[in-house]
Parts: sequence; structure tokens; C-alpha cells
Amino acid sequence: MPATPAWPPQSTPRLFVAPPLGVGLRVIDGSQAHYLAQVMRLKPGDPVKLFDGANGEWLGIAREVGRKALTLEVTERLRPTETVPDLWLCAAPLKKGRIDWLAEKACELGVARLVPVITARTIVDRLNGDRLQVHMVEAAEQCGRTAVPVLAEQVKLAPMLRDWPAERTLFFADETGGMPAAAAMAGHPGPAAILIGPEGGFTPEERDAIRAVPQAIGIGLGPRILRADTAAAAAVTLWMASAGDWRL
Repeated sequence: MPATPAWPPQSTPRLFVAPPLGVGLRVIDGSQAHYLAQVMRLKPGDPVKLFDGANGEWLGIAREVGRKALTLEVTERLRPTETVPDLWLCAAPLKKGRIDWLAEKACELGVARLVPVITARTIVDRLNGDRLQVHMVEAAEQCGRTAVPVLAEQVKLAPMLRDWPAERTLFFADETGGMPAAAAMAGHPGPAAILIGPEGGFTPEERDAIRAVPQAIGIGLGPRILRADTAAAAAVTLWMASAGDWRL
């Protein structure tokens, strides 16, 4: 007998919707309706995967498809909400384009929380949070996540360090040298955060303040000078492989 094809197929479009998700009818409108109807050419009977960041992934079947709105019948839950590795990415805001890329990769790599941190050499002091949220949602739709990272309020470095939680290790990218990142992270399991400075790096005073935090560990990211967004992605990747869910 021929094998029964997987349902829904892997090519099924995924959408993030407002919670709560459950069995029943769901109306999709606006840009999402345009995407499904005009870009994906959705037809009645076609499947759509839905997630809301809180209740897992669900199967919706198109029942009515119009130009401006469509109706899905949500029939069953396909997957529960993922267990998110307890990792924060604390990063100085970057120029538009680079910060968007950083937000996307933070989501794809499995970060739980993105914290914009203002430092002395930060050249961008105001972020478009709505735009960053859209980038993370789109990344979650693409990579199969059922939870979108929390985008925290922008915070200055000094008060963040002053209020640092006692149970969370703070790995900071130290351009003057530190423990090899993978070894440091493997040796300190549990809740963690990665702190990445701006393009110009931390000032000596900031570096001293970070090192004064009992939970802080300086890490090195290899022999080459990395852009801030590259350093963030590299550090998160190393943590996921050493202490996160890439070990499974």
C-alpha cells in the first residue's frame, strides 16, 4: 500500500494570531488575509497552521476565502507550546537592518527574551518596537516556533546591572578577553543571559561595572573581531549547543 501522506503537509502556511486559540471558527483579515488569499492562493479546504504564543500549534481549514477576509475552521491542536530555553539576549540597539536581523535570528535560535540595553557608545537610542516584534513574529512563523520571544522594554546598562537577578548567569562578550565561550557556558547550566555591547564595545568603566556583578562571566568569541549582530548570533548558538535545547 502507498504511504499515507503527512497531514498537514510541511509546506502548509503558518500564521501567528492573537490568543486564545481553540476549536471553532476563526476570521482572518487584513494583511494576513491578503497573504493567504493572494500570495499563497489558499482555496476552501486548504490547511493553515496557527499559533498564538501560548496554546501551541493548531490546524485550521479554510472554509470561506475572500479578497479581504477568510474564515478558518480550527479543528485540532497539532503540537503543544514548546519548552523555551531560559536564555535572554541583552544587546545594545543597532542601526536599522542590523537590529532587525538580530531580532530575527534571536527568534530562530530559540531565545526567550530580547532586552535592548543602552550603553555609553550606543549610537541608536530609540527603537521601533512594533517593527522588531513583526520581524520576530515572521521568524517564528518561518522556523516553526510556537512561542515568540518577549521583547522587553529598553533599559540602561547601569540599572540593569543593579537589579540583576541572583539566579541568572550573565555571560558578556568581552573584547579584551575572557573564557572560551563554549566551555564557560557548558560549566554554568541554568537560567542565563548573554550581553552584547554596541559597535564600539563597552567602555572600561562599563566593563568594570559588569565584572562587579557576581553572576557575570566574561567570554571570548574567537580570534576575529565580530560585528555586534554577528557576535550575538554566535554567542546564542554556542549557548544553545552547550546548555540549551540543541543538546537534545
